[in-house]
Amino acid sequence: MKLTSKGRYAVMALVDLARFDNINPVSLRDISLRQGISLDYLEQIFSKLKKNHIVKSIRGNQGGYVLSKNPNDIKLTNIFNAVDEKVKTVQCKKDSKKGCNGRATKCITHNLWDELENHINSFFEKKSLEDLIQNNKENRL
Repeated sequence: MKLTSKGRYAVMALVDLARFDNINPVSLRDISLRQGISLDYLEQIFSKLKKNHIVKSIRGNQGGYVLSKNPNDIKLTNIFNAVDEKVKTVQCKKDSKKGCNGRATKCITHNLWDELENHINSFFEKKSLEDLIQNNKENRL
């Protein structure tokens, strides 16, 4: 199972944004500098996040991005879906009779990996941006 940098960076950037956007819109340049993420890559990620109504852009001198919803209402699953990130532990399709090994049947450990995928996705469905912000505050004390 692999979560790409796109998914990880999207979550990092949104946690950063959520920490600062109650004051003013946050520029991608600021997020880029604080989190060490390429500005070009952030622009690609935020384009998808905006298209999926997770963030809004504010134009102008003091422009930048703000969250479209309360951080508690943005689940990690929403973020991953917005940036086309799929958390999969098997390569085959769930409903397919064909296995991920290219054979006519599924491998003998298929159900194990399928169950793990369900647990991971359930975990991400329960975690919100607010949870990550609170966890970050506790770690800094």
